[in-house]
Amino acid sequence: MERTVYPLAAVVGQEQLQQGLLLAAINPAVGGILLRGEKGTAKSTMVRALAALLPEILVVRGCANACSPEPDEDRCPECRRRFPDLETDSRRARLVELPLNATEDRVAGGIDFPRSLRTGQVVFAPGLLAAAHRGLLYVDEVNLLDDHIVDLILDAAASGENRIEREGISYRHPARCILVGTMNPEEGELRPQLLDRFGLCLEIAGSSDPEERVTLMERREAFDRDPAAFLAGYQEESDRLAHRLAQARAFLPRVHVAAHLRGFIGELCRESNVAGHRADLVMEQAARALAAFEGRAEVSVDHIRIVAPMVLLHRRRDAQPPPPPPPPPPDEQPPDEQSDDTPPEENREQQSGQQPEEPAPQEAGNQPPPAAEPPETGDRQEPEGRQDEEENGQQPAPAGREDEFFEIGATFKVKPLSAVKDRVVRRGSGRRSRSRIAQKKGRYVKSALRPSDDLALDATLRAAAPFQRQRAGSADGLAVHLREQDLRTKIREKRIGNLLLFVVDASGSMGARGRMAASKGAVMSLLLDAYQKRDRVAMITFRRQEATVNLPPTTSVDLAGRLLAEMPVGGRTPLSAGLVRTHEQVRNYLIKNPTAQPIVIFITDGKCNVALGEGKPVEESLRLAGALAQDRRIRTIVVDTEEAGLVTFGLARRLAGAMTAQYFKIDDLKAQALVDIVRGQHP
Repeated sequence: MERTVYPLAAVVGQEQLQQGLLLAAINPAVGGILLRGEKGTAKSTMVRALAALLPEILVVRGCANACSPEPDEDRCPECRRRFPDLETDSRRARLVELPLNATEDRVAGGIDFPRSLRTGQVVFAPGLLAAAHRGLLYVDEVNLLDDHIVDLILDAAASGENRIEREGISYRHPARCILVGTMNPEEGELRPQLLDRFGLCLEIAGSSDPEERVTLMERREAFDRDPAAFLAGYQEESDRLAHRLAQARAFLPRVHVAAHLRGFIGELCRESNVAGHRADLVMEQAARALAAFEGRAEVSVDHIRIVAPMVLLHRRRDAQPPPPPPPPPPDEQPPDEQSDDTPPEENREQQSGQQPEEPAPQEAGNQPPPAAEPPETGDRQEPEGRQDEEENGQQPAPAGREDEFFEIGATFKVKPLSAVKDRVVRRGSGRRSRSRIAQKKGRYVKSALRPSDDLALDATLRAAAPFQRQRAGSADGLAVHLREQDLRTKIREKRIGNLLLFVVDASGSMGARGRMAASKGAVMSLLLDAYQKRDRVAMITFRRQEATVNLPPTTSVDLAGRLLAEMPVGGRTPLSAGLVRTHEQVRNYLIKNPTAQPIVIFITDGKCNVALGEGKPVEESLRLAGALAQDRRIRTIVVDTEEAGLVTFGLARRLAGAMTAQYFKIDDLKAQALVDIVRGQHP
């Protein structure tokens, strides 16, 4: 049954979207259009409405590729073989919608298994690109498709031809179509290389006019109540629009661009700092389409100005910024601070390896100089009485030990990061790490003998070929005689999500020099990227006497922002508690997802002055770190926050060695550097 489509003429507002769709339909050389915007802004409705306006086309009867019978047109191999004895039919151009779970075989075409076995020859089964030839290919949520599928579609749309060279197939057929993609930027962006392949791009937003919103609701209710009557009310306007579209297509070859306007186009693209020359070519073709729609044989400056924003929106780049100014000289030491001959508290902390106890505030002018203290080891804990007083609230905490709150640092765009590729077969979805998949999805990379209903015909035929003479007397009715031992199945790969677990030292020392703000900014940036890649992100902080799961595994950006902003900093360093809580979280996650590949990132200086048992805190933490390293499914990273100085303890390096983790210094804890660390790129 034919689907009832809401008419394009009845759409409220969205004039620019309507104009962009018409330009792509008038001149396929534009290269398609990408619609980026909010949910519920009539993107899909208008694409389907455009398909209803496309004129009828003459096709070869029975051709799955919708080949044209015209002598100068390119055709599929079957139509080339039969030419010129071609029977014809007339029908409307097709609208082909690409599902998100489409495989490469379904998009580009593959082997027709039943016919190949019956005939003994490789028979090609056309895919969606063949069905969309001379029609409209609609890719909803194009940013959620696997990159290799998007590459395949854009290559065919740009070249006008689909070529298949795999599994014993060598086949090509024309694939010229109007390509329309839609996406919600909140769910992830396309790679710049793929984004550039779309000729036009529009940002779509809902109407802010109250009257338009009321009209929209009224029209939609009328359409749902009586579609036939609603369509009849807009039939005249729809016919007029379809007639203008057909006229513009026929008039397009007569439209030309003056030489001086080509210079104007080149200057616009140069000023926008676009890469390459595709923008120049697309702008010229889009301006020609607009002139043809208006019935003008000459492209004008106004035509170029109208189409320029659609062409440059996704290609415009900022010019390289000037080099930063030199850093300012270090501030002079305030007069009320300690003198150079008095050991500062920070140096005493480096020498002792523990969080310093600062004295209670004194009245101005009456503060005595700090008394000399013997050197302490990093494993020594504070007296139990002082700990109990602080934890039980028997007296106010000293000013230096009060909790601090830091804002989330600047976020940034995360470059691709992934876990190590292996041979484990997994289930799941996402866009992060490439993995073998236990579903009929993803790219076919090789064949195997493992049991599966995903038959690899090419590998099966190769396995059966040496025995065909011996099996010639078989009565199975097939041209190729197969046995169970010949069957091969496909091994496919696709991208899936990961768990990123941050374990952050939230003791008092982390508040120095904005380290916690930078850490929060990095975590938030990776969370935003994880939302786009369908990952999960979690965070554990350890401070005072315990470790807390601040952020359970989640993809909620709003929840993460609130929890990160409210995370306090201050107190002592219970690293052992952080390791135990990390093991619990990862263990629970792996019980539910045995084939998962969690990435654990420790941000700490390695110091530990609170033990869980009776032993020394540092030795206890190293022992726990070694236990965490026993599970090879976990990838661990240690970022050392200990600042360089005359005396350093290197405890974070020892921690990394105990858990066989990658180790980096605090200088690497910059926004982009942290992402490079996770990606495995380091100096």
